[in-house]
Amino acid sequence: MRFDVVSVFPGMFEPLLNFGVVGRAIAGGLLEVRLHDLREFAHDRHRQVDDMAYGGGPGMVLKPEPIFEAVDAIKPENPGPVILLEPWGEPFTQALARELAGEPGVTLVCGRYEGIDDRVREGLAAREVSIGDYVLTGGELPAMVVIDAVARLRPGVLGEPESLDRDSFTADLVGYPQYTRPAEFRGLKVPEVLLSGNHRSIEAWRRQEAARRTKARVAGRTSARSGKS
Repeated sequence: MRFDVVSVFPGMFEPLLNFGVVGRAIAGGLLEVRLHDLREFAHDRHRQVDDMAYGGGPGMVLKPEPIFEAVDAIKPENPGPVILLEPWGEPFTQALARELAGEPGVTLVCGRYEGIDDRVREGLAAREVSIGDYVLTGGELPAMVVIDAVARLRPGVLGEPESLDRDSFTADLVGYPQYTRPAEFRGLKVPEVLLSGNHRSIEAWRRQEAARRTKARVAGRTSARSGKS
């Protein structure tokens, strides 16, 4: 699978590409990530990629021309969907990660400043995606989240494929509690069922705990939305 990333600050991605699961997948030829400096697609003397907003207001807006030119250059080798990382986009979920993992490639366009000229979304039929209801200084960190979440769903990327079956949200449940040695730490003990060796009981306990956590999570979100404590 191939990711193409269009950014004003492509250097921010170097740690992601050299460490962990993503780094190993790239080294093993299972994943390709190409970084594109948006300024390389600006042709004025100052390589300007932003300008003042029509109608006034604070801050600058990313210009459409460099983004269109960057995506036009990428498309022949990566025909996959174009995604704009925007705080008001559709929520990035595990289901969306699975959908994107089925694509041959994805192009991620990182917003900056006050945003991206809206003609980019319309003209490129781009999909707007958000990793949460908060504002960051740019789309680079969300793009890294998307790459990491999608990459691990590709065949061969994880060392233990069984891990995917036990991920949170795989069966509409969050993860169950996990423990390791020691069996007791500062008076806190590992649940006895996990020490029993009875795998059927362990699996039943894990399903029960995942359901309990999921119910508590939903209830917490409902209370937060209604303003209750």
